[in-house]
Amino acid sequence: MRETEWVVLARTWWRALTSAVPTPEDRIQILPLLTDAVEQLAAALSTEAFDVDVGTRVGARLAHARIAPGPALSDSARVLSELATRCPHPDAPGRLAALLVALGHGHSQAWLPRTAGAEQPMHQSTDDRFRVVFDNAAIAIAVGDTEGTLLEANQGLADMIGVPIEALRGISVYDFAHPEDRDEIRALVYQQLVPAGRGTSRIERRLLRADGSYGWASFAITFVKGTAGQSDYLLAVGADVTEQHQLRDELHRQARHDPLTGLPNRRHLLEQIDRIVATSGPRDRAGLCYADLDRFKQINDRYGHGVGDQVLSAIGDRFRRGVQQHDCTIARLGGDEFVALIPPPADDRLVGAVARDMLDALTAPIALHDRRVRVTASIGAVLTDASTMAASTLLDAADERLLRAKANGANCWVLRDVQHDSCGS
Repeated sequence: MRETEWVVLARTWWRALTSAVPTPEDRIQILPLLTDAVEQLAAALSTEAFDVDVGTRVGARLAHARIAPGPALSDSARVLSELATRCPHPDAPGRLAALLVALGHGHSQAWLPRTAGAEQPMHQSTDDRFRVVFDNAAIAIAVGDTEGTLLEANQGLADMIGVPIEALRGISVYDFAHPEDRDEIRALVYQQLVPAGRGTSRIERRLLRADGSYGWASFAITFVKGTAGQSDYLLAVGADVTEQHQLRDELHRQARHDPLTGLPNRRHLLEQIDRIVATSGPRDRAGLCYADLDRFKQINDRYGHGVGDQVLSAIGDRFRRGVQQHDCTIARLGGDEFVALIPPPADDRLVGAVARDMLDALTAPIALHDRRVRVTASIGAVLTDASTMAASTLLDAADERLLRAKANGANCWVLRDVQHDSCGS
């Protein structure tokens, strides 16, 4: 939102709250407070890292300005709903609901010491209004103690997990966390946030549903200090991000796989090489077989690129199945070039076996509807020290051996290691 819009909204909010402010002087003084609060709330709606504690702080400031509980929540919610319509963030409505819940918490916590005993009916009214927001928010909201036990949860969380809302009260947060994530949750929330006694932690982890399946959930967990003899507690606001996570996974997969054959692409291959280098010891050896199809251009020229693509797809599948007994990765670099990456422990016999299996996979002609296409390949193979190899050097060395294989008459493989060269067919 632009600055002028903040001021206009703040004035609307100010007019809605003036009846709840005791003196004219106070009414004048709260306008700058509300303007600043609108700016903070608008920023919280738009930032990538959502901080629900902004709502808590705004609610406390309203209480300190002596704005009574009823208008502080009901009138504020009515006016501030405009923020969600003007914020471009896709989750603005859900974020605003979370901020309003936190605003109610913050106001209640700050107001209670001012009204101990004297204004119990008004405090009950505040609790009722908070309950309406809490129960009807479209996002998941929960209140838990500092040991991880849920004290309150709304329908949004119940729907996310797939259980009746009554089943959530009194259970541990670890009951619906993935077993592999529990130690990290414990460290982040209960060994860092809780001992600090302030702040907000954000986690995105797997969520165990009632049907046994796992989804992904993103939560902002805020430490709320207890007042007037009440215990400290944690306010968690979250959303189901399973679809977003699946989309990210799919985009990650597409960026690292060849769309024609489904094999890993050059990017994925280079990442695999980097991982091998990072995890290998000084005596580990790795291998690479660089295959180039012989006279593949003739297939494209004779039958067309459509048939050529079918041939490439079939060859990718044959290579994948042909070396499946070995621990290696088959990738397509582009065009008619394929690579088998062999991680440690590799030796010349294993690299040679992979090269032979790749050639054997092309022995039978490829059947394509009304025609059968025979394809051969030449392979340049390299065996090298895994902990010191560089991807570019490894590919260049394999390409050099590939050219020698082509010169030997094609349909053969040539291996290079630090001691000797060998040729097979």
